[in-house]
Amino acid sequence: MTTEELTSKIEEALQEIRPYLQRDGGDISLVSIEEGKLVKVRLEGTCVGCSVNQMTLKSGVEMTIKKHAPQIERVVNVD
Repeated sequence: MTTEELTSKIEEALQEIRPYLQRDGGDISLVSIEEGKLVKVRLEGTCVGCSVNQMTLKSGVEMTIKKHAPQIERVVNVD
């Protein structure tokens, strides 16, 4: 899979997640993809500093990204 295809798959996954985050006043954006295995995202709005954002990141975001792009091993939030 090319970098462009992988980016497209991850953006697709984020589009799937975004409505749930926006409903609570938050959002998410793709920062980078490193070595085709690590995805860096930025949680925004009310997601910043939210006590459940690490749970949201692991259970919702990482799971959805891996569904769209199984080669991704880890998803991390950057400030």
